[in-house]
This record gives sequence, C-alpha cells and structure tokens, in this order.
Amino acid sequence: MNSVILIGRLTRDPDLRYLQTGMAVSRFSLAVDKDLSKEKKQEFESKGQPTADFINIVVWGKQAENCANYLVKGRLVAIQGRIQTGSYTAEDGSKRYTTDVVAERVQFLEYKDKQSNQQSYQQSDFEVSGFRPTDDDDIPF
Repeated sequence: MNSVILIGRLTRDPDLRYLQTGMAVSRFSLAVDKDLSKEKKQEFESKGQPTADFINIVVWGKQAENCANYLVKGRLVAIQGRIQTGSYTAEDGSKRYTTDVVAERVQFLEYKDKQSNQQSYQQSDFEVSGFRPTDDDDIPF
C-alpha cells in the first residue's frame, strides 16, 4: 500500500510547466511540522535544527494549473497521494536519487486573494461532513 496524507505550508510558489503533450505539471515543496512537544521544539530551534520536514510535491493536469493559479508560498494545504522514487545521473556523473509525493488530491485549507494576500473565508470553508461552526453560547460547558 502506498498512500500519503500531508498537511503543511508551501515553502515556495508552485512551478507550473507543460509537457510537449500539453499536460500540465506543477511542483512545489511543503513544510510539514514534526510532532514535537513545546520543549523539544524550542530545543530544536535553539540548536538551529529544523522543526519541519520539507517534502517535494508533484501535481498533474488541471489540478496542477489550479495550484499554480491559487497557491502561493505560506498557504496551508492538504495533500493526498503516493510516494514516488526515482534516480538520474547528474552532469558530474554522480547518481542522484529523488523522492516525491505525487498528489492525487490537493485541498486548499486557506483561501487568500493571490493579488492582495487578503484572507477571506466563506461559511462553507468550515463545514465538514455534517458539522458546522457554532457560537460559544451553543456549547453547554
């Protein structure tokens, strides 16, 4: 079984390219926080160690175009896909290995106007399978 689900923030704007066949492919990197306690996170930060993993993402087709059009560095997204490994020979003759997540589904968890970087939410952004936001007055404790 090869299945991956990630939630993180883009470390750079998506890079959109088109193959000779016309198929769109978009690449970006996702910073996914490590599951660290507050103390451990502070310790890592004080030593200059990363508190997140940086994972390369590849998206194909219309979804690739949507990512390039609506996502920017810092945006929070969820990715569902699979891990793909590969290798190539670099110009210096050394063999290089790659590991990417090929996204089969990309869910935008934040929406901001790409031009003004203003954040805007709609009521439907917070609805999840039968759940809806409530006021604090509706909570019995």
